[in-house]
Amino acid sequence: MQAFKGFTEDTVRFLGELTSNNEKGWFDANRARYEACWVEPAKLFVDALGAKLARIAPGLRFDAKIDGSLLRINRDIRFSKNKAPYKEHFDLWFWEGSKRAYDAPGVFFRLRPDALELGAGIYGFGSAAVVKKFRKAVVDERAGRRLLQAGVAAERAGMEIGGEARKRVPAKFDPEHPRSRWLKYLGLHADGVTKVPKELKSARFVDYCFEHVRAAVPLYRWLAQL
Repeated sequence: MQAFKGFTEDTVRFLGELTSNNEKGWFDANRARYEACWVEPAKLFVDALGAKLARIAPGLRFDAKIDGSLLRINRDIRFSKNKAPYKEHFDLWFWEGSKRAYDAPGVFFRLRPDALELGAGIYGFGSAAVVKKFRKAVVDERAGRRLLQAGVAAERAGMEIGGEARKRVPAKFDPEHPRSRWLKYLGLHADGVTKVPKELKSARFVDYCFEHVRAAVPLYRWLAQL
């Protein structure tokens, strides 16, 4: 099996040029570059990082292909005011469970022309049933303490806790509860943003990403147990 050796000199350059030329004609003319600078090395990267993540998150799944761990670069513009046809970043997704779902806990990766974002969690809980389970776990003394520990660990590592949230603690819950902050979330994730590292163009990029995202893995594991 071929080993991941890094992304190419053209990977970040391609994203920068796409940002200035976000149209189908330009992309079609540069499709071979897209395949060479992103798709092919990204498949090797997914397998390499996925294998490392599996050591600390055994339930995490990945699939090194488009519509697997490699998210499509095409944007769905049907219901969007922004009609630019392509995303101006590259996304990867590693998920919990047998079926890929964006409302499942997972580890995410986003490469922009000027930054790298890594994190873990759930962007949106997806159903009222999951929200109910989440709130019950937050106020449970044992589960709630583990959530607090996971969140504190991520923040101490320089990550930010985010997710869609209510302005107020939901009804039937004590607004003075010691974990009232967490009761407001309708999705929960920890993520960190860095400049694009020099390791991007070498095999060391796998270890770089693993070390930067591992602080968010306890939060992912907590969510996976809901």
